[in-house]
Amino acid sequence: MERWLAETGISADDLFVFLDLDGATALRLAIARLMASGEPVRTELRLTGKRTHHVIASLSLRSADSGSRTILLQFADITQLKDELEDLAIRESRWNHALVSSASGVWDQRSTGDYYYSDTWRRIRGMEPEDPIPPTTEAWLESVHPHDRDHVVHCIERQNAGDPDYLTFQYRERHRDGHYIWIECRGACIETDSEGRALRITGTDTDVTARKAQEEWQEGLSRRLRLALDISRIGVFETDFDSGTSVWDDAMRRIFEADSQDDIRIGEFWESKLHPDDRERVLAHVSGRIEARETFTDDYRIIAKDGSVRYIRANSLPYVDHDGRLKMIGVNWDVTEDRRLREELEQQKALAEARNVELERTRLAAEQSALHDYLTGLPNRRFLESEIDAWRAAPELDRNGIAVLHIDLDRFKQINDTLGHSAGDAMLKHAAQTLRDNIRPGDFAARIGGDEFVLLVEFDGSCDPLADIASRIIEAMRQPISFNGHECRFGASIGIAYSSDRLADPRQLLQNADIALYNAKNLGRNRFEFYKPSSRSTLVDAHRLSDELLRGLERDEIIPFYQLQFDARTREIAGAECLARWRHPVHGILGPDRFLAVAEDCGALAQIDRIILEKSLQDVARWNALGLHLPKISVNVSARRLNDPDLALGLSKLDIKPGTVSFELLESVFLDRQDEVVRANLATLRRLAIGIEIDDFGTGHASIVGLLNLKPGTLKIDRQLIEHLPESQEQRVLVMSIIQIARSLKIKVVAEGVETEEHARILKRLGCDVLQGYGLARPTDFSETTRRLQAQRKSAQTG
Repeated sequence: MERWLAETGISADDLFVFLDLDGATALRLAIARLMASGEPVRTELRLTGKRTHHVIASLSLRSADSGSRTILLQFADITQLKDELEDLAIRESRWNHALVSSASGVWDQRSTGDYYYSDTWRRIRGMEPEDPIPPTTEAWLESVHPHDRDHVVHCIERQNAGDPDYLTFQYRERHRDGHYIWIECRGACIETDSEGRALRITGTDTDVTARKAQEEWQEGLSRRLRLALDISRIGVFETDFDSGTSVWDDAMRRIFEADSQDDIRIGEFWESKLHPDDRERVLAHVSGRIEARETFTDDYRIIAKDGSVRYIRANSLPYVDHDGRLKMIGVNWDVTEDRRLREELEQQKALAEARNVELERTRLAAEQSALHDYLTGLPNRRFLESEIDAWRAAPELDRNGIAVLHIDLDRFKQINDTLGHSAGDAMLKHAAQTLRDNIRPGDFAARIGGDEFVLLVEFDGSCDPLADIASRIIEAMRQPISFNGHECRFGASIGIAYSSDRLADPRQLLQNADIALYNAKNLGRNRFEFYKPSSRSTLVDAHRLSDELLRGLERDEIIPFYQLQFDARTREIAGAECLARWRHPVHGILGPDRFLAVAEDCGALAQIDRIILEKSLQDVARWNALGLHLPKISVNVSARRLNDPDLALGLSKLDIKPGTVSFELLESVFLDRQDEVVRANLATLRRLAIGIEIDDFGTGHASIVGLLNLKPGTLKIDRQLIEHLPESQEQRVLVMSIIQIARSLKIKVVAEGVETEEHARILKRLGCDVLQGYGLARPTDFSETTRRLQAQRKSAQTG
């Protein structure tokens, strides 16, 4: 004790002086406990003398014969032990921080059954610290990718055996979220028994998924580059001027007919292949570009072994590499065939120019066709709009005012439904001819769709000529028409709007004529009405309907109806389109034609889309609970909803099973015009495995490039292209072309408007995938759709 005090420079009398505050307090407390209990007491102290010492102080009582008691204080110096523990803690902290920074998870396995897995090891797999570890190797192997299990078992066996070739191996393991990640396992046996069996295995696991993806991308890029070089038959070379050698790939050797084992020396083989007439020019050109260190292109000829002349094109880049060596890299390709084709093209140039006149005539005919209705030959809506634009663009012309007559055929739908589309087509052709016969030279007649027509006529300030035209048309339309032995009768209602102002807006007049037509129909049809400002009462009605619709949304009156879709080959139910219906408290079930236009005007269309999607998902869940399987549902998506920046957030909250839901987008709205929000939402749909379908395909003007950019899963051919399939060879060719384009792009095709068995038979023959239409199933509510699904299940069970 005295020697130790001397070494530390601490006096026994001044022991408390060399204790810090905590140490002094601890020593006094130890003395107090000793005096109180009489039992020996131990405590740890820190003494500061010549240097700091950590000691264990042991206190005990000694009694003398006189009855007095003495405190015996013994010190055990643990300074070295404390230093070693502190160093150990620092090293452990250092390695722990290094492992955490490297994102490597540590594992330690002992033959005794003790296991350790770090938080990083768990985090890599999406596990929480409290999540249980699979109890056996067999149970853990269930999470390993099936293709990797045998490999993993073999690697673990070799790793346990101490095989240095298996200290590191890679495999795929299922993440807690369900996807697979790549793991790089590094491990080694660090303790064995007397017979060499592994007692302790330790190591790290690292998530290398991103690295594997990058490697796969680079490998794919390399494959594409190799394929591109092979297909293009381009030869690649690299020349080292310091060594006097050039390295050629196989394609380069094929072009110049060099043996695979020949060394290519500068100034020898390549120069010998040059055509004599090109040699001097080419060598001078190459030398000058190398000296200037400039990228250059050259065209020259070589002599083949059979004596023929081949034409070569070369792109070359001289450069100095990192160690100062002058080199040149480049590509050569044989353009002999290109030259021959160019000569042939030049020979065909005169013929092509001669044909240009015919092509231009054909183009003009095609444009004319695009501006006219294929059935009636009248100008179509597009032509009408161009005529209106031309009128507005030239207000300075010497002309009178303008009048618009909006004509709608009465009882046309009944003829179409009872006698078929052929009869309807005959009525439309008759109506078009009636218009031609009853308008004046200079007037403009157009069919704008269905059974609607528009006349643009010059207005000279008097309504009488307009009334005469309308009366003649109505009277002519009333006359009976014979079709296949049937006497068909229909009529016409006409709305008229006019303006004597040369600066009048024809589009506004179109709207006014539409309002007048509405009044004519309400007043009994087969009549004409002029637009009056009071006719604007229809707008009041529309506003009233808008208010009712908003209240209906608040009262949950919007419900889904389902139009089933069928496999074109098996006729099994392949899915259903979810359609919006309004359960009106007064008028009953209303179709979309009664409220969707109003919904769009008041900004409720996106809300209706969302409601239909959510309710449809609930119905699908109810069918699943009943053991009924509906493979897929498709819902319509408005432009406003697809432009909603909160769409992704809303969809992420819904329980949408991948591959069971598709969004239908209108071709004319979404294929060619996409802003950033739309593109982001389309990306969200793909991420959530929600399919993208193009609705009404064939009626818009989208480009194939737009279709490729959108990459939909399905095209829905519009019913207008299906309607006349049985009797129209042109439409069959058009539909077949659409199907072939879709197949080439791996896009499924759904045909709408299948109303007859003949439609279904033709579409199946043309290769259509899915059929939809009134001929197969009309839209029905949840209960009726449930009965259809039950019937299919029963049929499948009995079959």
